[in-house]
Amino acid sequence: MFKGFYNLTSAMLTHQQNLNVVGNNLVNISTAGFKQDRYTATTFDDVMYSRVGDLFSSGQEIGRQSYIRAASQTYTDFTQGAPEPTGLTLDFCIVGDGFFAIENAEGEIGYTRMGNFTLDDEGYLCLPGYGYVLDPSSERIYLGTDKITADRNGLIYYTGTNGGLLGQVGVFSFEDNGALEFNDRGLFTGEGAQNSEEFSIWHAYLERSNTDMVKQMTEMITYQRALQSAAQVSRMYDQLMSHATSDVGRI
Repeated sequence: MFKGFYNLTSAMLTHQQNLNVVGNNLVNISTAGFKQDRYTATTFDDVMYSRVGDLFSSGQEIGRQSYIRAASQTYTDFTQGAPEPTGLTLDFCIVGDGFFAIENAEGEIGYTRMGNFTLDDEGYLCLPGYGYVLDPSSERIYLGTDKITADRNGLIYYTGTNGGLLGQVGVFSFEDNGALEFNDRGLFTGEGAQNSEEFSIWHAYLERSNTDMVKQMTEMITYQRALQSAAQVSRMYDQLMSHATSDVGRI
């Protein structure tokens, strides 16, 4: 009798999670190097099969009806964002495969596509609020000046008198970007980082977020209306069940 509540509750939970993901994408639309997230859901019985059993086992099924959906995963879209010129000498943009490596004060390393760097008080290249930028050998990069230029391989040169090589920005890649996870500081973490070979560094550029604002706004409206509809039908269903148990009971 009350099976409809499963469908309606599932719809509300699913659309609310979609709204959370879309909202996070929109909030970070101006964040350099941000990669949008996507949310997927599946039926509850498929989740159970994947965790406790085999869909094609010889056991006898009780039934194949599934009244709710369950969270499958929230995955990150790593497609390239558009390079945007800034004219700032400490801005770097990766075009291609890879991430900048950032080391925090505790020695932990995270990875990001954000390239809006600066110099700390000692002259080391760093990502404000996150940590030190690392070179291909996973060492901190000392510049001591912002009078620099860089080539497509990330080699940094001093542009003043008697200019020379100061260092190189490291770019690291992973066999499977889908295995990366966010840490509590908003950086990607994972095992198996290696020096990337398929990339180009654009100096004085930043990679824009790959979030499509128009598409995200359209999806937000769609999910919001679907959530409202499910909530409204749920109230109607509750009233129907109340009449069924009270009025029909008296008859």
